[in-house]
Order: sequence, then C-alpha cells, then structure tokens
Amino acid sequence: MRTARFGLAWFAVAASLAAASPCVAQQQRLSPPDSAKLTLDGRQLTIVYSSPSVRGRLIYGGLVPWGRVWRTGANEATSFRTEANLRIGDAEVPAGDYTLYSIPNPDDWTLIVNRQTGQWGTEYHEDMDLARVEMKIEELDEPSEGFTITLEASGPDEGTLVMEWEMTRVSVPIKMLR
Repeated sequence: MRTARFGLAWFAVAASLAAASPCVAQQQRLSPPDSAKLTLDGRQLTIVYSSPSVRGRLIYGGLVPWGRVWRTGANEATSFRTEANLRIGDAEVPAGDYTLYSIPNPDDWTLIVNRQTGQWGTEYHEDMDLARVEMKIEELDEPSEGFTITLEASGPDEGTLVMEWEMTRVSVPIKMLR
C-alpha cells in the first residue's frame, strides 16, 4: 500500500511539473519559430514560419532542391494572414488565411499562395493554389545563416515580402487593394 501511494504521489508531482514547463522537444527545435508583421493602412499582415539554419549544408540545389515546391521554411507550413485585400506581385489575394510555398530555381523563383491551412509543411496540394507569382532574385553581399522572412513597408499601403537565406534574397511587392 505504501508503494502505491508513493507511486501516485510521484505521478502527481511529475504531471504538475510537465504541465508547468514547456515541452523539451519544443525548446530544442533546430528551426525555431519566427514571424514577420506589417500594418498597411491599419490592417495587419502576419507571416508565421520556422527558421532553419545553414549549419554547413548546401542549401539551394541541395537541402532545398531546384525546381520543386518548397515549404518556405521548416516544420509546420508557413502561414500567412492578411486583414486586407492585396495585390502580391501580379496576383489578387483576398483578406484571409493562407499558406506560403515557393519554387526556387537558379534563375527564377515562384511564390505560391495556397488556400490550405494548418498542415505540416511538406503537405502540399497544388489544386489549393490561389496564386503563383514571380519573385525578384538578388545575391547577398554577406551570407545569411538563418532563413528569414520580412515584410518591409514602402508606403502607407504598400510594402515588400522578402526572404533571405544563404547568399540569396528574393522579394515580391505587396500593395493593399481599395
């Protein structure tokens, strides 16, 4: 009887400690969560993604194959929420929730805005694509160890979505539609 009580007491202590502290697996993620935000004329745009690092690996043409759909980050699919109707590149994107994917190539990049949400990053369904837009490619002067996505304002109702990693910077203009 004494052993059973000790076992139940230990279980209760262990359960309360587990509930009070974050999951060890989440603390040790190699690709930590990150986000980018921008406000256009009072309306919020938010991208939530996981940021992998180079860690000595060949990224483009290696870890991220050329010419194939990439989850645009790591772990869960990269989510994009916009409170405004937008023009991203030459595509109209209504206010709502989306997932961002991309197709990197040495000479051209494509950003994919996909209507499916909440999935793991490698779960991609082309039939759910809302839009595909060309991105501008530039070579960075200095390498970027961690993958980053930023939303940069260029006016009260426009900006640029930027992704940088390794020696590559890709971007696409964003404009709020009235």
